[in-house]
Amino acid sequence: MHELSLITSVVDSLYEVFEKQKPPVRRVRSVTLTVGTVSGVVPSYLTDAWSWFVKKDDLFKGSVLKIEPLKAITKCNDCGEEYDTIQYAKVCPKCHSENTVLKQGNEFMIKNVEVE
Repeated sequence: MHELSLITSVVDSLYEVFEKQKPPVRRVRSVTLTVGTVSGVVPSYLTDAWSWFVKKDDLFKGSVLKIEPLKAITKCNDCGEEYDTIQYAKVCPKCHSENTVLKQGNEFMIKNVEVE
């Protein structure tokens, strides 16, 4: 389960930002992540890892993890069509070309953090 290492990386990144904050962050209320639907990240595993982690860190204790899925979109390099990657995979539904590229949906980003 690499989701635990992802949560650890998120928290480490937030601590780096928090160290520079004046006044200091007293408590994290929520963290919102954007997770692409073809990123290979399982949202329920992220939530489980978050639940485990927040019990062990006073700054994050009681905080909520919010996950916003980002739809996967692929673009055909031959005809320019943009389409739902989940539905059609690598084959363009308009011209049936496989000369396509994933435009979005592989992301994993911290979108928002609410703190005290």
